[in-house]
Formats: sequence, C-alpha cells, structure tokens
Amino acid sequence: MEEIIKNEEAIASNFIHDFIDKDLAEGVYEKVQTRFPPEPNGYLHIGHAKAICIDFATAEKYGGKCNLRLDDTNPTKEDVEYVDAIKEDIKWLGFNWDNVYFASDYFDFIYECALKLIDKGLAYVDESTPEQIKEMRGTLTEAGINSPYRERPIEETKDLFKRMTAGEFENGAMVLRAKIDMASSNINMRDPIIYRIMKATHHRTGDKWCVYPMYDFAHPLSDAKEGVTHSLCSLEFENHRPLYNWFLEVLDIPTPPRQIEFARMNVNYTLTSKRKCLKLVNDGLVSGWDDPRMATICGMRRRGYPAEAVRNFVDKIGVSKAYSVIDYALLESCVRDYLNENANRAMAVLRPLKVVIDNYPEGKTEEISVDINPNKPELGKTTVTFSKEIYIEQDDFMLDPPGKYFRLCPAKEVRLKSAYYIKYASHETDEDGNITVVHATYDPESFGGETADGRKVKGTLHWVSATNSIDAEVRLYERLFNVPNPSDEEGVSSFADNLNPNSLTVLKNCKLDKAIFGVKPGETFQFMRQGYFCVDKDSTENKLVFNRTVALKDSFQKKA
Repeated sequence: MEEIIKNEEAIASNFIHDFIDKDLAEGVYEKVQTRFPPEPNGYLHIGHAKAICIDFATAEKYGGKCNLRLDDTNPTKEDVEYVDAIKEDIKWLGFNWDNVYFASDYFDFIYECALKLIDKGLAYVDESTPEQIKEMRGTLTEAGINSPYRERPIEETKDLFKRMTAGEFENGAMVLRAKIDMASSNINMRDPIIYRIMKATHHRTGDKWCVYPMYDFAHPLSDAKEGVTHSLCSLEFENHRPLYNWFLEVLDIPTPPRQIEFARMNVNYTLTSKRKCLKLVNDGLVSGWDDPRMATICGMRRRGYPAEAVRNFVDKIGVSKAYSVIDYALLESCVRDYLNENANRAMAVLRPLKVVIDNYPEGKTEEISVDINPNKPELGKTTVTFSKEIYIEQDDFMLDPPGKYFRLCPAKEVRLKSAYYIKYASHETDEDGNITVVHATYDPESFGGETADGRKVKGTLHWVSATNSIDAEVRLYERLFNVPNPSDEEGVSSFADNLNPNSLTVLKNCKLDKAIFGVKPGETFQFMRQGYFCVDKDSTENKLVFNRTVALKDSFQKKA
C-alpha cells in the first residue's frame, strides 16, 4: 500500500550519503563526482527537480563535481529546444554544472566498446524481428530462448555490425545484442539489445551515424568515460544495475562507477509522463509546456513558485527507497511559507464593485502609508491613494447576508484597510437588478481604526481607489486534474477525461493600485486577503497579467 506524505512532518533521510561516506572511508574513491543525465526529448518536471537537487547537492556536500550530461541516443525524439530548456531549469533551481556533456560526445568510445564485446564473443548480430526477439525473451516466470543467431561467428558478427554502421541495411533489419544469459531471473540480462539501426539526422552529429547505442549500454560507459564515481538514479533502474555492472566488468573499466537508486517523486494530482504531457500540449488542453497548471519546472516558474520553495519541498521529502505519493498540498505549503516571508504586499480587487463615499470631500485624495512587506521592515513603506470612489470585492457586500457575515451590509460597519470605517447608505442597480454601485458614509475620526468612542468592528476590507487604479487581467489556477493519480489511466487519451474544468478562471477587469505600476514578469506579490500572485510573461506596458501562484490557505480538500 502506498504511503501518502501530506505534511511537513515527513522525515528527511539520505542513505546515499551513507554509501558515499563508506566508499570514501574505504578508499574506493578519492573524490565524488555525480552527473544529471536527462534525455532532451521534453521539458523537465517536478520529479526531475528532485533528481537535480540530489545530484548537484551531493557533489556540493563532498566538494566534488556534478556534470550535466544530455542523453541524446535517440535522435528521432530529441531537440535543441529541450537542451536549452533543461539548462535554464537547472540554473533557475540554483545549481551550476561543472561541465556540459552529451552522450554523443562518447559515440566513438561506445562503438569501440561494442567491437570489444564482439571480439570477446559477448555480442552478436541478430536478424530476428522485434516481435520474435520479444517472444524469445520469455516472461518474468519463464526463461528466455536462445536466438538462432546467438552462436554466430565473431568475424561474421563484426562484419555485419560494420555494414550496419555503413548504412547497408534498413531500420529494423538487425540489431546487436549482448550475449549474457537467456535463463537469467532478471529479464534485463537476457541478451539485451545494445545497438539498433536508426537512419536519422542527429542534432549534433548530423548523419555521421546510422546506428545508435541503447540507453542501458550508453549509460554506464558514459559514466565511466566521464569519471563519475556515484551514478544516482531513480528506483526503476534498480533491476538494470546488474546489467550496468556487467558492462563495466567485462569491458575492464578501472574503478567503475557505483549506481545507487532512490525513489522517484510521485506527487498526486499531477502528470509527469513526458509522452502524456506532450499530448496535453499538442491537443491544446494546456497553453504549452510552461502552462502554469503543468508540473513542469518551467510551468512552476511561470506560475510564480520560488526556486527556494521547490528546493525546500525536496528537502522535506528526503531521500529514500520507499515508494510514496507526496500530497500536492505540501508543495503548496512550501511555496506559501516562502512567499509569506518574502513577497511584497499590494492592494488588488479582483471582482470590483464600486463604492462611493457620499460624505467624503469631492476631489480630495489622501496618500496612505503601508508596509511593503511587514516581515521585512528594512524595505520601508509605500503609499496607496484613498479617494471618494473606491473598489471593493463583490463578495464583500451583501444586502441580505447570512449570520456571522462581517463584511459591508446595511446592518454592519466595516473598516477599510489602513483607512476609515464606512457604513452602507444606499445602492444602485442596472436594468437587470444587479448592484452596480454602493453608496456609503465614512467616519472621518476613524482613520487607522481609532475612534473617539473606542468602538471596534470585526470586518476589515481591502480596497483600491477608483481614481488611482490600473486595470489588470488575473488568472486563477487550480489543480489540472480532479483525480489523485491521472497517470494510472490506460493509454494516452483517457487521462484527459480527468481534467479539472475549473483549473483556469480568467478575470479581465481587475483593479490594482497604481503603486504596482512598472513591475516585471516573474515578480511576486501578496494581494491582501487574496493570495500570492506573479506577473506573467504575457504582460505588456499597457496591460498587466497576473497568475495566482497559491491561495492564502489550502482550500482544495474542502472542494474535493
């Protein structure tokens, strides 16, 4: 049964460092070198954030190196666009690589290793079809069957492999397989394919190669060539470790790297399969890889998630081998905690209702001083303008409110944040009966919440001056899926049925105090009583666009 980590009481542990401490103490390695090896076939997601933090932070702890290595062994799915995006995401998270390498940097070396296996009688060219090879591999409970080409002479295999490399054969005509053990209980050891024909132009090597190594072959050899000491990877590669070690051993690699596996990050209400994320993008179900509802790193960045909060989230989860599902609320909690301390405050009304203060002097305005960030007094104060006409939230006024309603209504006086007490006087409606304007009166002696008679009110409303406001578009985001495990669905289309229809609400005519004018994409704010918001890249000089990063409180569970 899966464990669901819901709160900040998750205990961080790191068995990886225990292994490394032991290796260093025993003199197995003199230094520590890691690598982060993504395939450039899509954008990185929250799961990659965990791997990045583990790989880079481990190297930092031991004063070692961590390289970025792009696993570009499949030219039909890879693109320079993804390479650039991966680099940007790593830097945004706060890490720097020592070197940038590509698996293609080692293609000549890997090819020579394949020839060495052939010379040792440990590899053969197989002309069986993919279906036949799959059938011969057996199952988890039944041993495999030797290929009829398994005992092909070394010279014949070498000749065929070189002809494969020269482009004499079409895609799928034959493959090069390692000769290990078709009866192994580990299905990965049953003569795995190590090279296949793929006549495709590579984004770095062009048309030099028409055979490409498989990941299981390229991975350990790239690690070894680079000088990696500890190859850290997710738990699904645990059953591949015997194969990883076998290649290094039979190819006589000195001081081979040690592979250590950790549990992947599984966050509920998210989708991290690159294939399915690509379908979301291609089908127009999201605006792109950086849609703020996506669990991609670029999507979280655009939504306004601080890199520090994402790293803190990874730290709270810890490193273990136990399968667990992390509650999305924990990520939001880390974001909320960070922004509460660091986001500047701003006055914003998202669903405006005009209030005219009848007894406030015509033409008068007041500059009211407010904290830029109450948690950082060193930032000082800014000013907001108060005037006769203001905007409040539509939800902050009701003619016939329920009990325990402490906002503006005929029976209650309320306080305007940092300003005055006001009382309802009257209202105006349109032809459909909708309230368009509320008239009120104010107590000029109540500025700052102090009155001569000492009376207090329970309701405090935020507001924006109608004469000193700017218009903005605000996008309210909720979770993209209605179910905790959208990836559990079969196929690549059924998960779309679980999309949350309320995952995006666009408010066009929001009002913000002009003090916020001049902000730049990526800046974050706390809109008082509303939540945390980030300036979106769609903003222009004449039109600000904000994304809601996270609400002030977690309300998702109440809606479920």
